[in-house]
Amino acid sequence: MTDDKIALQELLEKGSDATFLREMIGFAAERLMALETETVCGAAPGERSAGRTNQRNGYRDRHWQTRAGTVELRIPKLRHGSYFPGFLEPRRMAEKALTAVIQEAYIQGISTRSVDDLVKALGMQGISKSQVSRLCGEIDERVHAFLVRPIEGDWPYVWLDATYVKVRRDHQIVSVAVIVAVGVNTDGRREVLGMTTGHSEAEPFWVEFLRSLARRGLRGTKLVISDAHEGLKAAITKILSATWQRCRVHFMRNALAYAGKTQRRIVSAWIGTAFAQDDAAAARKQWRDVADQARPRVPKLAKLMDDAEADVLAYMSFPAQHRAKIHSTNPIERLNGEIKRRSDVVGIFPNEEAVTRLIGALLLEQNDQWAVQRARYMTLETIAPLGDDLTAGLPSLAA
Repeated sequence: MTDDKIALQELLEKGSDATFLREMIGFAAERLMALETETVCGAAPGERSAGRTNQRNGYRDRHWQTRAGTVELRIPKLRHGSYFPGFLEPRRMAEKALTAVIQEAYIQGISTRSVDDLVKALGMQGISKSQVSRLCGEIDERVHAFLVRPIEGDWPYVWLDATYVKVRRDHQIVSVAVIVAVGVNTDGRREVLGMTTGHSEAEPFWVEFLRSLARRGLRGTKLVISDAHEGLKAAITKILSATWQRCRVHFMRNALAYAGKTQRRIVSAWIGTAFAQDDAAAARKQWRDVADQARPRVPKLAKLMDDAEADVLAYMSFPAQHRAKIHSTNPIERLNGEIKRRSDVVGIFPNEEAVTRLIGALLLEQNDQWAVQRARYMTLETIAPLGDDLTAGLPSLAA
């Protein structure tokens, strides 16, 4: 029996638990790396061969984050050149995109001092325009395919959020809005639905973005959650015929601006009593009671509550199991935080194509991670009835 078969048999005898799964992944990874390095070197370890072109030169350790936990890898090093496992490459796409954007800014001579320092630290001064163009082309092709893919099924909930980045345009630095759309389908799964960039948040901008999603197949949307962006509410009604949920967190920030510093905790708890109600009718009644009590002392707060009641409490008309996730844009705040973190590394993007390249790659990787998660974002039993096709996602009954 070969050493590989003995090792595999030892793993199988350990039983089917999380540790076993991690060790199986590690075993498969080690075999893949051995086969790849054997091909690169032209011979197996210790084999004397006239076809040998390289030799192994020890190992370097790396922690590989998988769905089964952290797998410790020993990646072979080569005497000449370098080796990196092919199966790890897909997870590095966002890093490749970041590198490509930095390189593009550098070779065009429009990068900031921080980017110049980063280029030197990474040893990229010798890059050519053709190399950068080829790398950008490879990434752009994958990102474009992801952002224009068909959207299938019903998507009861859609979150929209915007973040801003700086871009050079016509020899000037301008602020560009990056809009990201995330949805949950009637199977309870999350996906990144799309992204776009723009210089204005007026209604035509939102109409065009939502139309692009609709053309790709977005349908069955019941609730769209976002901050109070200009023109968005009208666009949602016009294109998706859906209800708008004004982000509760952002509304509270606006509301507390009308309260004195010493009164903010009291006002927050006061308005929060409406959110604690069990149903929409009770929430609306409590909301109005709070507004009426605030009217004599803080009329501007009362007016704000009067105007925002329907939009801030829209989520109360949906299943109670979903309300913690649909009352605000918090579910995509972490995603926006990652976008900002990578954008800050670049500082100023050389053009809008570079914005789409980097952020699109980040969204693609996040979407892949959500796709392989075992747990649904929302349970099938509570989300499926919200679909226009009530049979979608439901298990068939035995005859």
